[in-house]
Amino acid sequence: MILLASLLLLSIAVGLWRVLHGPTRADRLLAVQLFSTTGTAILLLLAHGQGQPALIEAALVMALLAAVVSAGLVQLLRRREYE
Repeated sequence: MILLASLLLLSIAVGLWRVLHGPTRADRLLAVQLFSTTGTAILLLLAHGQGQPALIEAALVMALLAAVVSAGLVQLLRRREYE
């Protein structure tokens, strides 16, 4: 379980690097999606490790919100291209 958590933290570090140094806006958007996916996975690991089913529900809500935010960011980026 510690190995999985370490890999997820490494994934967040790589995503943070991409947000700061990404050459395009699309790279930054994908890094934000990586944050939401990794955050959901971390919550699921915590739920399994601590035996708290409420964290599973929080992970599901986070995944749904991440999908809505991603769609909103795509619309925002698309609108800025035409301005």
